[in-house]
Amino acid sequence: MKIVGVTACPTGIAHTYMAAEGLERECRKRNFAVKIETQGSIGPENELSQEDVDSADVVILAVGIVIEGEERFENALVLHADVNKAISHPEVIVDAAVKLFCESQ
Repeated sequence: MKIVGVTACPTGIAHTYMAAEGLERECRKRNFAVKIETQGSIGPENELSQEDVDSADVVILAVGIVIEGEERFENALVLHADVNKAISHPEVIVDAAVKLFCESQ
């Protein structure tokens, strides 16, 4: 399975990056391909290309703000999640992404 996503918190400092790390760690634990873009205080990092988005099974948007480039996900299977939950319970978010993908098939 391939999961891509974006994390962003209101201040764009710690939570943005902690959420990305949690999701990446959980996906790698399950042997999923993963790429997470962060939109922190210094702007987007590890940016997702349209090819990244188009080839993903699920996009996770773990955000607490409006993000840049959300139009990239118009034709994607998107799971909206709380950025804080991505830190404290990334396994729950990844489980929800897997369930969303399975239900879409």
